[in-house]
Amino acid sequence: MMRSALKHGFWALAILLATSPVAAAAVADAPILFVHGNGDSAALWETDLWRFESNGYDPALLSAIDFPHPAARSADDVPQANRSSTADEMAELKRAVDRVLAAAGRDKLVLVASSRGGYPVRNYLRNGGGTATVSLAILAGVPNHGVFALPFKLASEFNGDGPFLTGLNKPRETDPGVRFVTLRSDRYDKFAQWTGEFVGFPYLPTFVDHMGPALDGAENIELPGLDHREVAFHRQAFREIYRAVTGHEPATLDPTPIDHPVLDGMVSGYENGEFTNLPLAGATVELYEVDPKTGLRLGDAAYRHVTETDGRWGPFTGSSTAYYEFVVAAAGYPTRHIYRTPFPRSLRYLQLRLAPVAPADAKAGSLVILSRPRGYIAQGRDHYAIDGAVPDGVPSGVPAVDAVSKTYDAGPARSVPVSLNGEQLTVRTAPLADGQVVVAEFHY
Repeated sequence: MMRSALKHGFWALAILLATSPVAAAAVADAPILFVHGNGDSAALWETDLWRFESNGYDPALLSAIDFPHPAARSADDVPQANRSSTADEMAELKRAVDRVLAAAGRDKLVLVASSRGGYPVRNYLRNGGGTATVSLAILAGVPNHGVFALPFKLASEFNGDGPFLTGLNKPRETDPGVRFVTLRSDRYDKFAQWTGEFVGFPYLPTFVDHMGPALDGAENIELPGLDHREVAFHRQAFREIYRAVTGHEPATLDPTPIDHPVLDGMVSGYENGEFTNLPLAGATVELYEVDPKTGLRLGDAAYRHVTETDGRWGPFTGSSTAYYEFVVAAAGYPTRHIYRTPFPRSLRYLQLRLAPVAPADAKAGSLVILSRPRGYIAQGRDHYAIDGAVPDGVPSGVPAVDAVSKTYDAGPARSVPVSLNGEQLTVRTAPLADGQVVVAEFHY
């Protein structure tokens, strides 16, 4: 308990004393590189990119990185198939920074990171020469003091007492010449909890609490009620990110639609138990416009493409009022029917991920998945339903799951309404026995 009190008191004092010597220097026309978190992809930043563009930021200055193997190793110093080390991610980030600066013809840029994405950012600044190229680092939900701080699993990059984070936090937690801003939840971040049920230690304290993402020497901002992902992707998080970059309030927190958004992205897959951001060749992608009330297709495919070695499935010029069904098929995977609400603006990072069916669902007649990539779901906080009912599998309290599903018996295809916090979709069931899975994926 003494150790806990000392840590808690240290971080509380850090927030009170936090200063930013270059805080007044806005970088409104700087290139911005967005950095995703553990197991994620560049696609998660699509809503923040839309919001920046809607406030007049030059789209040519906005880009996001895809780490090829986005999941962390169990032990940072032990190679693991389809997982990355801290050194791997720092090297990838450095290459991306060099590409962005060369394309923009600039000397410095802004880095905005979610969750684990803050680790390569801090590593690059501390150990990779990044202080020469970065003017501002915004760290959203980054477990800067670990998801736990315990005397075992010291080789995990997520251990606040391990060598990786100790090296970033000592002798000081920020780096001279770079402005740091952190965004964190007050109590809803699943990876900043005093008890370890969300990190595999249900009966042990973590010695980390909600102030774990804060850094001494940074501008530390609390976003009450938001979860681990929302502190990067929620409209209130965007407001703080935009203010930090430009020095003034955004004119709008919501994307401004354009008439004919151009959609593009990559098909990726699942290897040896891990999602990757590696391109998948030979995948067939079809797009159908659907009736938002029934999910029925409104005619033939509006677009069809077979991916080549780069995995790119677009570009497709669509409508900002249309609801689309993406049908993605590739050898060795179930076919995914991904329904999306209208896309208000263009996208470069619309990633279509293929994955196997969970064993628990394999014998169902059909399967409908509600997916929320940019946030988690909790009973009592979020409003969600599949087929008019609240599905099982979502606990109350700290939001901890980003997808929930409902299974159906075999039978004719039927329309299923799906809703989440005001977004509405209607999907059509498909036979799982034929290797078809239905996903309702929400933007917000």
